[in-house]
Amino acid sequence: YLLALRKINLFSMLLCVWAPCQAQSDTELPPGTPIIQLRLAGDKRKHYEGRVEVYYNGEWGTVCDDDFSIHAANILCRELGFVEAVSWSPSSKYGKGEGRIWLDNVHCSGRERTLAQCKSNGFGVSDCKHSEDVGVVCNQRRIPGFKFISSFTNSVESLNVQIARIRTSSIYSQRKRVPITEGYLEVKDGGKWRQICDEEWTEMNNRVICGMYGFPGEKGYNTKVYKLLAKRRKKNYWDFGVNCTGNEASLHGCKLGHKVELKGNATCEKGMPVVVSCVPGRAFAPSYNQGFSKAYRVEQPLVRLRGGANTGDGRVEVLKNGEWGTVCDDSWNLKAASVVCRELGFGSAKEALAGGRLGQGMGPVHMNEVECSGFEKSLTECYFNRDALGCSHEEDAAVRCNVPAMGFQNKLRLSGGRNPFEGRVEVLAEKNDSLVWGTVCSDSWGTMEATVVCRQLGLGFASNAFQETWYWPGDVRADDVVMSGVRCSGTEMTLAQCLHHGKHLHCPRGGGRFAAGVSCSESAPDLVLNAQVVEHTTYLEDRPMYILQCANEEHCLSSSAATATPSSYRRLMRFSSQIHNNGQSDFRPRAAHNSWVWHDCHRHYHSMEVFTHYDLLSLNGTKVAEGHKASFCLEDTQCEEGTEKRYECANFGQQGITVGCWDTYRHDIDCQWIDVTDVVPGDYILQVVINPNYEVAESDYTNNIMKCRCRYDGHRIWTYNCHIGERR
Repeated sequence: YLLALRKINLFSMLLCVWAPCQAQSDTELPPGTPIIQLRLAGDKRKHYEGRVEVYYNGEWGTVCDDDFSIHAANILCRELGFVEAVSWSPSSKYGKGEGRIWLDNVHCSGRERTLAQCKSNGFGVSDCKHSEDVGVVCNQRRIPGFKFISSFTNSVESLNVQIARIRTSSIYSQRKRVPITEGYLEVKDGGKWRQICDEEWTEMNNRVICGMYGFPGEKGYNTKVYKLLAKRRKKNYWDFGVNCTGNEASLHGCKLGHKVELKGNATCEKGMPVVVSCVPGRAFAPSYNQGFSKAYRVEQPLVRLRGGANTGDGRVEVLKNGEWGTVCDDSWNLKAASVVCRELGFGSAKEALAGGRLGQGMGPVHMNEVECSGFEKSLTECYFNRDALGCSHEEDAAVRCNVPAMGFQNKLRLSGGRNPFEGRVEVLAEKNDSLVWGTVCSDSWGTMEATVVCRQLGLGFASNAFQETWYWPGDVRADDVVMSGVRCSGTEMTLAQCLHHGKHLHCPRGGGRFAAGVSCSESAPDLVLNAQVVEHTTYLEDRPMYILQCANEEHCLSSSAATATPSSYRRLMRFSSQIHNNGQSDFRPRAAHNSWVWHDCHRHYHSMEVFTHYDLLSLNGTKVAEGHKASFCLEDTQCEEGTEKRYECANFGQQGITVGCWDTYRHDIDCQWIDVTDVVPGDYILQVVINPNYEVAESDYTNNIMKCRCRYDGHRIWTYNCHIGERR
């Protein structure tokens, strides 16, 4: 048993933790220098940024932005243990503080050891208001060996714990289990890693730790094993406890607990070092294999995320009465966002985003003024105002969730590109019992595969997929193809989850110059069809064949039209299409202007040969009639108030759809129809699919499809119950 224990490689969730600090050594300061402590405060901030607050004379106060400079910001950040400042912000960017304004007209040379040494009007001498509170952004890197020194131990429980970096290692060295879910918790103070005594440790603390590591919950562990191992380890306890409420997004939001009396081996006599054990979400359950057999798909019935570039990011959508809708950002906060994240199998929320930051949804706004305690199992359990009056999709709420560290980005790289967002795709694969870098066969390589690559590397959305990469000179040692036959659905977290040939490679063109490549982008367009416009504009028209010759040349009629006489009629199901760009970047054709195809009959260019598919389906899904629409003119027909049109087709201008604008194909133009001449009366489904071949990358393809119920009696046609995407 003891032999087996020796083989256990205990992991440590290694956290660098510090509290609001003063200069590292008071003995270095000139006599008479005021003793102060600093902290960063405010809402919607990271732990390395915030409103500057000073503790002096037993009271916390703020600093005025008058005469503040980057020199003062540098002094302040170094005093907090960061290497330097990145920037500073005037005018209470992080919210208005309370209490005294301790410092005004602060002048620092950059050589001071503490903000208290800088020239100012003097403590408490200020003519400022809290609307002038200054804020700073510090470099995330910590000063090596920085030691927290507290001069005000009586106030320590009001101070926050802060987190700088995390390091984990597997519990079982003989098994490559990913992610790591259990182990000792240690904090780094004064350059040394220290354990935390568990005598006052609570389940709420566990909940916060697990949440920040991307896990929705915590669980018990084998205490006998850890007690035995603790006896064999040299212990070096930290001299503070931690006090969390359970709703903090990470440990740096928790308060410091009681000061621990250090008594050598007698420290923490009634306890042992803290151990944290977490429950992973279903998509991140530990695997004994290096790969995953199935792609990640959220299977929650009531809440989903849409429009996010990375796993755990997205606009929040809720299912109500069979229809997906959005959540208004009024009162949206981290508590509500964390409920969403945990419900979907992630950890706590890193950010609660407002203002349609991850794209605007369509359809109803189901929830407004959401208020959660933070402990609900589902967002639908939170209190909310059912009246969304005044809420538009410009106010759609979104989240960014903490997800487990899976190490996916270490198994893929982009090589040879001009910047980190582009290049030849190279994969780390096993070959002859060793790991080698190699290329991916570009046969059938497309936007969906590029989407997965960009997601795996955390580089946002796919911008382009390339089947030739001779212009990107990669590592010649990685020219050999190690992956072929790749087919992705677009929902996978890694390229390895996509269908591929496995060990039996087949790539006739080989790698090298024909290897697959991608370019990624931080934003993407998102096209959505207005379902109501289709429903309200559908009608039948009988049109003579002799005036449909151009449409026939462009394959806009059914196959029976090829043998039709010029005097015969075709029955056309006409409707208008209004296509909105609700994404974060403009929708542009993939083909360059000089490669657009000229159609002489209609006398216009096609920037995309297939822009939409129009299909009439039987109730069991069989296609009974079809149509398609080439994009002869992608332009901004109309825009939301305040948005300017950028694209106009006149005079062979640039084509596209601007964010916040829409392109309307009216019912009375050629090919804006389905030829139903050969369709018998009955009940059908009208299906419209935008960008069906995924020629242009988008942030969300699930809303590119629209379906309507149809009834055709041989003379008239009705469309009803039109909706976007799949419906329950």
